[in-house]
Amino acid sequence: MALKQLRRGRGEDRRLEEYPFYPFVVDGNGHVAFDSAAFDKAVDYFLRTRNERAAGELVVIGEQNLVRDTLPSDRLRAYKEFYAAYDGDAVVDDNTAFLENYRRIVNHLGRSFPNTGIEVLLHNLVNPSRSLVAIENPEVTGRSVGSGATNLVLDLKTRRQRGEDKVNYELNIGARQFKCTTIPIFRPDYGLVGAICINVDVRFLREFVMHDEGRLTAFFDDLLRTDFKLDENILSQDQYQRALRGKRHYLDEAIRTTGARRQDHRLAAILFSDIVGFTQLMASSESQTLGIMDASEAIHLRALAENGGRLLKRLGDGVLASFESASQAVVAAVAIHRAVAADGRFQVRSGIHLGEIIDDGLDVYGDGVNLSSRIQGHVEPGEIGVSDVVYANIRNKDGLSARPLGAVALKGVAEPVTLYVIEA
Repeated sequence: MALKQLRRGRGEDRRLEEYPFYPFVVDGNGHVAFDSAAFDKAVDYFLRTRNERAAGELVVIGEQNLVRDTLPSDRLRAYKEFYAAYDGDAVVDDNTAFLENYRRIVNHLGRSFPNTGIEVLLHNLVNPSRSLVAIENPEVTGRSVGSGATNLVLDLKTRRQRGEDKVNYELNIGARQFKCTTIPIFRPDYGLVGAICINVDVRFLREFVMHDEGRLTAFFDDLLRTDFKLDENILSQDQYQRALRGKRHYLDEAIRTTGARRQDHRLAAILFSDIVGFTQLMASSESQTLGIMDASEAIHLRALAENGGRLLKRLGDGVLASFESASQAVVAAVAIHRAVAADGRFQVRSGIHLGEIIDDGLDVYGDGVNLSSRIQGHVEPGEIGVSDVVYANIRNKDGLSARPLGAVALKGVAEPVTLYVIEA
């Protein structure tokens, strides 16, 4: 409380992101990177001009990005002077205290799932070299308190600027496979300060538990283990009456298992397209960027309607759509890029792949969706990237031409994929 009162009473009160030297930049692929030159400018500025609020956030960012290990000696001296001037230790200690309740939640939650292959942990991202401050069931990954997560800060910032939540993603390390959920923790004063992660050992469940009745029983016994029995009504009145009449369980359609839920599998040309440099646009003018988003959506929807496209979902500033043919998808993408160029205020980048879509009524996913996203992330701003299977279907179409990029290794894709760029 004293720290916040001090901030309100001294100097400027702007957020760090309101200054031109905000120390993160977004590259052409939409990845967020730490900008050490901008960081140095910020340090120098706040040594001259007092702003407790922005300086506190800069302390967090400096510690997150391990500047003590990377800055040259003269810049490190300036940072240490800045750190002392703003009582950086108090900022770090304040954040540690802030995360204490999250640590208790992680501990208690994780202890509810012993021997189930489910690991729950907490990262303090103000100290990424030793970020892991709480962990339950650590045998799942073999990590321990004090382990680092130096890439997690930039990864979470990248996903946030793309309008994505980092949840329910697959992680493969050699022969190990995990389903991971990462929930970022943001503070109004400091921005990103921590993350709760839930990691599930996929191979343990699929290969060790599911195919042995005894192990499956043991798994559910551990999952459903309780410490005591409580006689209390937590149901709504109508559900309570149904329970009294003998209703044994309630199955919500939203949590049906994959096997129980109807799935629609179909082959389609999949288009993924989003606005280039969206975060930078928002930083320069939020109102103008909202207008750009409206224009982009109108352009995309018009191109889909004119070329037989189907909007699958919106992903922040991006659009995921499907078409019955590769040529329809490419023609629509060309129309989108030409309309965006005519608008002149922004650029888009698109990826197209021909593959299977799985629609379970709640979400749309599949290897085809993932690959179109990877292709989109690989090409340059303003470009339309397509896989070789798409190119094979459109190479003889009048009015369409392409240049090859060759075999490209895409993140999360086992084999290199031959890509082409459509000349729009």
